[in-house]
Amino acid sequence: MDLIPAIDLIDGKVVRLNQGDYTQQTMYSKNPVEVAKSFEDHGIRRLHVVDLEGAKGEGIVNIKSLEALAQETNLIIDFGGGIKREEDLRLAFEAGAHYVTVGSVAVTDPDLVEEWIIRFGPERLILGADSRDGIIRTHGWLKASNLTLSGFIESYLKRGLSTVICTDIAKDGMLEGPSYELYGDLLEQFPSLKLIASGGVSSIYDLQRLRDLGMAGAIIGRALYEGTITLTELMEFQR
Repeated sequence: MDLIPAIDLIDGKVVRLNQGDYTQQTMYSKNPVEVAKSFEDHGIRRLHVVDLEGAKGEGIVNIKSLEALAQETNLIIDFGGGIKREEDLRLAFEAGAHYVTVGSVAVTDPDLVEEWIIRFGPERLILGADSRDGIIRTHGWLKASNLTLSGFIESYLKRGLSTVICTDIAKDGMLEGPSYELYGDLLEQFPSLKLIASGGVSSIYDLQRLRDLGMAGAIIGRALYEGTITLTELMEFQR
C-alpha cells in the first residue's frame, strides 16, 4: 500500500480544512517545499498535492508551488484542483505532476475526460471521487451532483480508469478514522479497482486496517501535521 502524505495549498501555503469547509482552515507552513523535503527525508516516495483555490475556481492557481515541489524534490506527485480544461491538464504535467486527479470535470464533462484518457493514457489520470452521504460533490466539495459514488466510479472503470482517490468528506480533517465500511463495499463491488483512501486517517492502526482491506494507497494529511502519526512511525510502517 502506498503511503501518500498530502499538501493542500491556498496562497502557496500548506493548509488543512475541516470537512472541506473553506472557513475552517488551519495553516501549517508557508513553505510547502520544506514540508515535502521532510517527507522525502523519511523515505516517502509519493505526494498528493491539492490546489484548494483551483478546486473551487475555474483553473489552476498554485502552479508555482507545484513547479517548486517537482523541481526541488524527487517525489512522485499526483496533483488535483483546478483541472477544468485540457490546457490545465497540460500545465500540470508540464509543471512536473506525474499523475493528475480529475474530479469536478469528470462529473460535468465526462466526454472530455474520456478524450483525455485516450490521449494521455489511463495510467496518467486518477479519478477523484469525493462524496458525502454517498453523493458525489464537486468544485472543492461546495456543490452536490446527482451522481452516486458507486455509479460514478463504475462509469469510469468502463472508460478505462482504474485508480480512484475516494474521499468521504464527513471524515476529512476530523482525525476520527477512515470510512472502512465504504471502502470495503467498493472493493467488493469492483475487485479490479485500485482504491486510495482519503480522509480520517489518524493513526498507524488506521493504516494497518486499510492495508488489510486491500487498499492501493492511503493519503495522510492532518495526522502528520498534528503529530498523531509521526514521520518516523510512517517510515517504520513502510518498511
